[in-house]
Formats: sequence, structure tokens, C-alpha cells
Amino acid sequence: MKRAAHLVGSIPAATADEAIGLALRRLGPLLRAVPDGETGERSRWIVHIMLGLRSHPDLELIRDGEWSDYKDATLYRVRRGHRLRGESLRFGQSESALESHVVFTRLRDQLGLPGLTFQVGIPSDLDMAAFTLGPVSGLRHRRPFTEATLAEITRVHERLGDDVVFQLELPVELVMLSGVPSPVQPALARYLGSGIARLARRSPQGCRFGLHLCLGDLGHHALGRMRSARPMVRLINAIVRAWPPGRGLDYVHAPFAAGVEPPVTNPNWYAPLAGLTLPPSVRFVAGFAHEDQPLEEQRALRTVVEQRVGRLVDIAAACGLGRMTPATAEAVMSRMEELTADEPAPTVSATLVGIPTPASDLARR
Repeated sequence: MKRAAHLVGSIPAATADEAIGLALRRLGPLLRAVPDGETGERSRWIVHIMLGLRSHPDLELIRDGEWSDYKDATLYRVRRGHRLRGESLRFGQSESALESHVVFTRLRDQLGLPGLTFQVGIPSDLDMAAFTLGPVSGLRHRRPFTEATLAEITRVHERLGDDVVFQLELPVELVMLSGVPSPVQPALARYLGSGIARLARRSPQGCRFGLHLCLGDLGHHALGRMRSARPMVRLINAIVRAWPPGRGLDYVHAPFAAGVEPPVTNPNWYAPLAGLTLPPSVRFVAGFAHEDQPLEEQRALRTVVEQRVGRLVDIAAACGLGRMTPATAEAVMSRMEELTADEPAPTVSATLVGIPTPASDLARR
């Protein structure tokens, strides 16, 4: 096995054409899947969806906000006498994915990378419900968000089939688990893991998935923290134990940084990784490539992680790159490239030609 690079989702670019082009220029042969960069209004993950719900007839705004930080967030409740239904919720992931897939296939064919898969980020149903209604009310009204999320997955799968991997994005689950006392975590991990597996089970037969565990990255700042890797190990193991047959699980991405804060350097923090029970076919993606940590320190962390996990790991940042400046995002991509190799390697960009170059690239040159 060789290490691969993984891009979580967002990339600071103006269009999907520029974002995918940048990803392929910098990391192309090292990637197994490529997101469309979640550009435009999607650069702040689901913020545009949350703001758009202000006009939903079955929801009432009880706290307004512009999502400048976690305290400046919208919060809704179901209107008295109304029933929220799944068919009334359209999150837009399917429309964006089908539009961007055209760009992806053109650039993939142009480069001759037939093994590359299109990656579509899908927040879990619990995440959509909790960010809309709050954790307690979100659990009570989870069903319509489940139905709406399944509809998004189904629309894409019906069109793209095996050429898409759905990345289930799970910040609420990891932050929630990390915030409770350790003795409570095993039971809560089983509950959360079964919910994630149930979403996969209800998706069309043959769907392929990856998991993106997350601590939040609004404004490149984390929502939660972990005292060690134990909560993420518990959540991953619970999901894997409950995972349904007939639904592929390609990879699990785990965050080791927290927004602007680089990964912890104490090896003891990573000791729980020895308890992971991932099948050999499921890749483990270590999200520790960071702009503010020296390369040699990150190489040492890679060694620690691989020793604990017991295999080579793929390399990623802790979250998407869309909350960074273009220059910082490219620096993180370069770091990912360096960390996939045991020794410094020639730049990938020198081997690729014919990919659209954003104006920001031209300005820096």
C-alpha cells in the first residue's frame, strides 16, 4: 500500500472548475477522490442552507444570526400546529453535485486519471437537524431531515452510480461525544454510530461512503476539543460495528488538529488509536496536515499515528480548506504531498499540464 492524499471538501476558489483544477494540479496522482471545492455560497459548509430556512413555512426563527462565529448562529423551531416533512426540505447537494460532476469528468479524462472518483459531501441527518433546531429538538424532529438527506443521496446515486463516494460529515456526533464524561462515551457512541449506520442502510444498495469526523471549522476555528483520540476511536468503532452490508465504506477521516490550532505533539494523546477496529479494506485518513507546524514535527506525528494504527495512513487536513486564504490552502496541499512520501519528493504540479489555472495562481506567478 502507498499513502494517498485526501481533500475533505471546500477549496478557496471561485468556481468548481478552478477548485478541481487546483486540486488536480497540486495533488492529482495522489488523490483517490476529488470534491468540487464547495465554492460560492457553500464555502461555509451548511451556513447558506441555515440562512435559507428563514422563509420555510413550517419553521419559525427564534434566534437570528449571520454565522460569523458559533454564537452568531440561526436557530429555528417547528411552528405551532405545523408538521415538518422531509419533502419540504431541499438542501441542494444533489443539484451542485450533478452540475460539478460534468467538470470533474472533463478534467479527469483530460488528465487520464480513470481511477479517480467524484466525492460529494453530505452532512448527516443529525447534523442538519441539530444545527437547525438545536440538539434536543433536532433529535425529536430528526425524521424529516433523515428523509431529506436520503433524497439528496438517492438523486445523485441514480445519476452517477459507482462514480461517486458520499462523504458523511459528522461534527455534531464527534463534538457531542467529546463533551461528555468518559464513562458515558461508550453508550453514546453506540447510539450515534447506529444512527449513522442506519442512514447508510436506508441509502440505495451499492452506495459508497466515506466518513469525515469533524470538530467544526467555522472561520477556521473548532467547535469542540478532545483530550485524547479516545472519543473518535469509540465513534469509529461503533459505526463500523453497525455498518450495513451492501454499502461500501471506503475510508474514515479523523481530525487531529482543531481549526487554527495544530495537532497535539504528545504521543500519549494518540495511544487510543491502537484500539481501532477498522477492516483492512477501509482506509484511515489522518487529518493532521497543518499550516502552522514544522514539517519534521509532522513527520514525527505521522510515525506515531501509523505505529498506533498499525498501517500506513492517508494524509489530509483536519477539515476543508475553504476557510483559509488561497496561499495557505496551497501550502497545506504542499504539506499533504510531502507527508505522503517517506522522503521529500518532486512537486506533483510539475508533472501535470492542461488544467485551468485560477487568476490567483497567475497573480502569484
